[in-house]
Amino acid sequence: MGVYKPTGVILAGGQSSRMGGGHKALLPLNGRPLLRHVVDRLQPQLGALLLSLECRINEFDSFGLPLVPDRSSRYQGPLMGLFSVLQYLHEQGQDNSLVLCPCDAPFVPTDVVSKLADAGHGDQRPVVVISYQGVLQPTFSLWQSHHLPVIHEAVVNQGRGGIKRLLASLPHKVVEWPESEPPPFFNVNTPADLETAEGWLG
Repeated sequence: MGVYKPTGVILAGGQSSRMGGGHKALLPLNGRPLLRHVVDRLQPQLGALLLSLECRINEFDSFGLPLVPDRSSRYQGPLMGLFSVLQYLHEQGQDNSLVLCPCDAPFVPTDVVSKLADAGHGDQRPVVVISYQGVLQPTFSLWQSHHLPVIHEAVVNQGRGGIKRLLASLPHKVVEWPESEPPPFFNVNTPADLETAEGWLG
């Protein structure tokens, strides 16, 4: 019997406004799409990997991942992605732990899933979130199927879109990550960030 591995989802539903629009995940970084760097680092750590999108986009088919579109035509941020994927898994009869990761994190640690899963053990199975240099990183986090009702309430009934506020209202554990370079949770949000990431990969 193999070691249990949680399911993961890469959140790729952002509007990339600071990149001038378009799909940030598809931008080239060191000769490969930004998303490919994230997939290659994250996928070996997981039992299954999904891709969360605002809507189905054919350009993402080449990554070979199940695509889970948002359950709303109105953009509501990463919380809608989290809700849509947990709901999708529930409907598939897969009430698994779910690890979140954004699509713009090319240096995501190759042991982040095990660290999150270790911290999430126990009867309560809380939300677990990474902190780096004292700053919470809510899109690098571990959620459970039993969080679905409260997420549904926040997204569908209250129209909320951010994860951090919901996180503050739930029991959760924080994993403080040691400093390293390149910064493991660095996000590529601007053209300058893309150049910086190129330099680190260089």
